[in-house]
Amino acid sequence: MTADMDPVKLMKQEVGRAAAAKVQSTSVVGLGTGSTTAFAIQFLGERLKTGDLTDIKGVPTSFQASVLAKQHGIPLTTLDEIDHIDIAIDGADEVDPQQNLIKGGGAAHTREKVVDSLAKQFIVVVDSSKLVDKLGTTFPLPVEVLPMAIAPVTQALIKLGGTPELRMGIKKDGPVITDQGNMVLDVKFTAIDDPAALEKIINNIPGVLENGLFVGVATEVLIGEVKNGKATVRTL
Repeated sequence: MTADMDPVKLMKQEVGRAAAAKVQSTSVVGLGTGSTTAFAIQFLGERLKTGDLTDIKGVPTSFQASVLAKQHGIPLTTLDEIDHIDIAIDGADEVDPQQNLIKGGGAAHTREKVVDSLAKQFIVVVDSSKLVDKLGTTFPLPVEVLPMAIAPVTQALIKLGGTPELRMGIKKDGPVITDQGNMVLDVKFTAIDDPAALEKIINNIPGVLENGLFVGVATEVLIGEVKNGKATVRTL
């Protein structure tokens, strides 16, 4: 770790390291997606190499997580082959005081919800900019939709008071396509008063696969902060 590293990157590293430290040998570990979780995957690999950690298996939530795990020597498994997940580590785009989350900035929220919900312990790794009083205030809610249903789902979300926008690719013409082959609508709400109710209502719209509201799933939130140029980690 070099002194000239950007403090934000250092802070993400420290949060990733703190999360990786919570994993015990012989665990099945859900491997989340995103820049902070990428550091956790790196540190899990380092713990395996030094022998500090043995016999873990990773369940990746995305193509990105799978590639990183292989790079860092973490053996992978699938939900078909295991009957439990001990611990999952994943990021979030927003976290409210009740530890409810909005996820899906990386368009992997459907797989993330499957894996994170199965885990006995779900550790969320974020920086303090992700903390909000109410979900939906800074980040739109990602909704994964079957391509054929984009028009009716858009109309249904407008009726719910949302402003949906089809997520478009960066350095790619056309919409973002998820690992499942679907599209993502990013829906702006003024604020989400009842995340639990909204999660169910949206998931009941025909054509919606899953949305980015994670209600009552997180067991612990690790928050990275930069104070006086130093990276610190605290628990929500």
